[in-house]
Amino acid sequence: MRTPRSLNHCMLARFCHFIGALALAGTLLAGCATPDLPRDAKRAATLTPATPITRDLLRLPAPKGKVIAAVYGFRDQTGQYKAAPDSSFSTSVTQGAAAILIKALKDSGWFTPVERENLQDLLTERKIVRALEPVRANGALPVNFPALLPASILIEGGVIAYESNVRTGGAAARYLGIGLSTQYRVDQVTVNLRSIDIRGGQVLHSISTTKTIYSYEIHPSVFKFVNFKDLVELEAGVTRNEPAQLCVKDAIEAAVVHLVVQGLKDRTWALKDDKDWTLPIVQNYLRQENDYATSRTEMSDKSEPADATAR
Repeated sequence: MRTPRSLNHCMLARFCHFIGALALAGTLLAGCATPDLPRDAKRAATLTPATPITRDLLRLPAPKGKVIAAVYGFRDQTGQYKAAPDSSFSTSVTQGAAAILIKALKDSGWFTPVERENLQDLLTERKIVRALEPVRANGALPVNFPALLPASILIEGGVIAYESNVRTGGAAARYLGIGLSTQYRVDQVTVNLRSIDIRGGQVLHSISTTKTIYSYEIHPSVFKFVNFKDLVELEAGVTRNEPAQLCVKDAIEAAVVHLVVQGLKDRTWALKDDKDWTLPIVQNYLRQENDYATSRTEMSDKSEPADATAR
């Protein structure tokens, strides 16, 4: 039989144990509520990361002469909005695809983009400069601006598709209260780019490129009794979402490279040095185009017997 003194010691020990457990739980919760920022978040702003397609774009051989290109707009034609609870009014893809396209055209070294999307702003500034200059005695214009550059081709197109949950999946395992679960999701974005001759209006080239957007989640957990009445439950998680705007950038840059190679194949423009036609970067993209043409021919050949039987 326990004496009152032994009971007091037992209650005091349990109370101290309870306070220690609360302190440990509070420390863990505080650490989860205010996690340390990753190293990337503490860095200063940098240039947008280069992708393998960006490196191909910058390694294109020199042209015989740059093509003056005008971009009036490169719109989001998907009509896709982010799913709730994120936002019912926020679009799934960037609305600045035209700026990405203009940069890709300039970085390629094959095109000289001219301002057309905000042409009215440019004209207004030219008028302001002329208005601020004093009028000359002979009535001549105070500022003799050079004429605006006329474009040789128009670059049109847009982001034509954004498909969510093209492929999803995951796996999970648990043994003696210790488990790990993973989930992944694949989205897909497609852009179309076409070049148009301003003299006759005919479409010179039309290219569609597709880029997948990969997201995954890793969720380890522990649910285990460490004693008869003591339970430990721990959870953690890591999620990685590929930025959609970088995927749009990747698809647009790939379309520009294909546009250059198709123009070389069709002799719409020419290389500064004809020997550059054999460069690996040119032949690689030419091979992709030939593979696409071959697969399209095979599909049409397979559909001909069925059409003949139907007739």
